[in-house]
Amino acid sequence: MKWISFSCLALAVAITATGCGKSDSADSKGTTGDKGAAPAVEAPKEPITLRVFETLGMTPEHFKLLIADPVKAKYPYITMERVQGSPKAITEALAAKDQVDLFTFFNGNWGDYKDLGIVTDLKPMLNAAKYDLNRFDQGALKTLTDLSKSGELYGLPYHMQFNALYYNKDLFDKFGVAYPGDGMTWEDAMELAKKMSRQEGETQYSGLTMDVWTRLTLQLGILPVNAATNKSNLTTDTFKKALEIAKQIYSIPGNPPKLGGDPFLKNKTTAMFASISLLDVLPTSGLNWDVAQYPSYKDKPNIFTQYDLHIMAISSTSKYKDDALKAMQVFLSDDVSRISTSQTGRVPLLVDPKFKEYFGSENPGLKGKRLSSIFKSKPNPNAAAFTKWHSKSYEIANKHVTEYLNDKIDLNTAARNADEEINKWIQDNP
Repeated sequence: MKWISFSCLALAVAITATGCGKSDSADSKGTTGDKGAAPAVEAPKEPITLRVFETLGMTPEHFKLLIADPVKAKYPYITMERVQGSPKAITEALAAKDQVDLFTFFNGNWGDYKDLGIVTDLKPMLNAAKYDLNRFDQGALKTLTDLSKSGELYGLPYHMQFNALYYNKDLFDKFGVAYPGDGMTWEDAMELAKKMSRQEGETQYSGLTMDVWTRLTLQLGILPVNAATNKSNLTTDTFKKALEIAKQIYSIPGNPPKLGGDPFLKNKTTAMFASISLLDVLPTSGLNWDVAQYPSYKDKPNIFTQYDLHIMAISSTSKYKDDALKAMQVFLSDDVSRISTSQTGRVPLLVDPKFKEYFGSENPGLKGKRLSSIFKSKPNPNAAAFTKWHSKSYEIANKHVTEYLNDKIDLNTAARNADEEINKWIQDNP
């Protein structure tokens, strides 16, 4: 999800690679076939530029590798232009009548783009192109269609965020503690964190932190707003259960609530970091690191989150929707997906098991790492649906939960205050 992204960690690395391989074959009618490849090469056309508002931290180098170059190779008349995007940037572009053809978004933030009036139902276009949606993880597609009232498909997923437990091997070696193993519960992880939280000279080492506390709620399949009632979930027992785990983690002596990546990636004073994918930044971080399976709740083993999707969509304002769809097909083809997963460590939403075998295989910085640990956990099959108020509700909840984690207010007060403020926001912004 987009609550914290690669760009939010303020660390990114360009991983360059040569060649895109041969494109997937298509039949003579230009249909996509079983592998979802781009349609067959057509007669020359007038040159066009498609502007992609990229909102999820894909580096310019990766954009060139995975989108611009492969599309140009398949369709020489199409030039792909990357624009650093956000809801605000798109709002400003629309107001200025600038061209917006495609955009990326996280499924939790879909409401921001729906309110802008630029989401497009892709189903009619995909049906006309005979595009094979069976290539995709059906749970991911259901997550997308659940965003709409009538099963519209507002985009196609190109990457699923995963959660993992990263650890600093040097710190574990320094203190003579065994590395984290797979299959740990949060209680197990906290016991390990207690051993690693200590003062050495003037340096305080902490045992465990996470990027955002909401990872704990996602594991339980609950979000700040209930999609069935359009009311806050903050005072429910399930939501409080997640917050209590967060409180226990940050109540370990010497392990204060310092969320985000800096204590682990930059300061290198935190032993374990529970987070989304960091595989594009860790190889150049200077850390002696490895990865273990994400800790889970005792009653929900091997569940690490709900579907946390990176999605590409076509803007309703684009004059080049058919061309934009062709570009998406190239980006989502087997060949480009292989490059994406093998070189950049992204997890595609394609069901063919070969992509797990490709994962990180052509990235020297990932050689010898315990990458198989990542795939021992799965998304929560009973995850809650996102609402259009998700972004704002998280912003409100975070303010009050942070006060709770820092011992400024108790849990019931934090939950009640957030609950009231979220419900009022929903009422005022129907």
